[in-house]
Amino acid sequence: MMEVERWIEGIIEQAGWLGPVFFILLHLLRPFLFLPVVVICIAGGYLFGFVQGAIYSIIGLSLMGAVFYKIVNRFPFVRERMMKVKRKVAGERKMTIGQVMILRVMPFVHFHLLSIYLMDMTRSYREYMQYSILGVITPALLYTAFGEAMEKMPWYVSVTFLSVLLALYALLGRRNKNRQQESSESC
Repeated sequence: MMEVERWIEGIIEQAGWLGPVFFILLHLLRPFLFLPVVVICIAGGYLFGFVQGAIYSIIGLSLMGAVFYKIVNRFPFVRERMMKVKRKVAGERKMTIGQVMILRVMPFVHFHLLSIYLMDMTRSYREYMQYSILGVITPALLYTAFGEAMEKMPWYVSVTFLSVLLALYALLGRRNKNRQQESSESC
């Protein structure tokens, strides 16, 4: 893994003005290289600085969301495979768009699994892309800003951060459940 990161860093540094293009393309190749989104965003902050790294990550992740949408709709076996993963991981659990946005920030949650949730919640490609782009802004900014510092955080800071995110996730889920109960009772 470290060798791949060094190799990528060397290519981007030697590329000059093509560096940002290669970095954005790296976001598209990321799933095939089995690299987590966090690693690429942190690399963006390290290589390009916060502002440029965040912008390139947002562009790359947004393009990845668009490509994923097209692949899933063009190849039904890919969609079925992702739906199996979704059922295996979450069962028939419903989520709100807010919960998906919070889960996008968590590094251990599968990017494309959340994209499947967004696809199920939206009515069109345009609506999907709007939420998809909104959903990648926070993680891109967060991971780019932390850069290498995220890896060096003390364990208690990491646990606190994760606990806050989980609490927000549960709160949004409870709020959605209450709304559903209220709407079913009023019918």
